[in-house]
Amino acid sequence: MHPKAPTTENVRSMNIEPSPVPLAGGWYTTGEIARLLRVDASSVRRWRTARPPQGPPFVRLSERVVMYGAADVERWLAGRRIDPAQAA
Repeated sequence: MHPKAPTTENVRSMNIEPSPVPLAGGWYTTGEIARLLRVDASSVRRWRTARPPQGPPFVRLSERVVMYGAADVERWLAGRRIDPAQAA
């Protein structure tokens, strides 16, 4: 059985924060990208280490420091967009 789609009233009562604004340019850490995409940071790391890499493009500043450019993340998201009207 599929759960019912949330209504505006139900969402308001759950105190869910609205989606973050589109990326404001600049560079983001793995944790920041994870929060913006509403996934766990381990998912972003897994995308990055998959062969071939699956997530947004990244820059490795050192062995432990990885940054994501806002424009790269937005392009990656746009490339994953599916329009149901065109997919049918």
